[in-house]
Amino acid sequence: MQFNVTDTEPALVISIGENRIDAAIATRFKDKLREVILRHHKPVEMHMSAVDFMDSSGLGAMIALRKAMPAELPMILVGLTPNVERVFRLTRMDSVFDIRTANTNEEQRE
Repeated sequence: MQFNVTDTEPALVISIGENRIDAAIATRFKDKLREVILRHHKPVEMHMSAVDFMDSSGLGAMIALRKAMPAELPMILVGLTPNVERVFRLTRMDSVFDIRTANTNEEQRE
């Protein structure tokens, strides 16, 4: 499982190093990241530009991570690849998650 966690002042920045979040790793991915996220109790900015593929298990893991966080804390997904962004858009999860481009965190993707 490849990810890097940086605890910055405003948020917990998690850079995912996996190129696939699928059934083979989804449960471990969810369990390890949930532990990290809950331990820090702050907004999460998840950088996902290395992830080229996500299946329904991976999407389920992302939803479980979001649900594990307090509602008042945001989870921002940054730099989704076109394939991964399509998964969020087709399932309408792009309306649930705050999805932003990798170039700037100020502009939300449409």
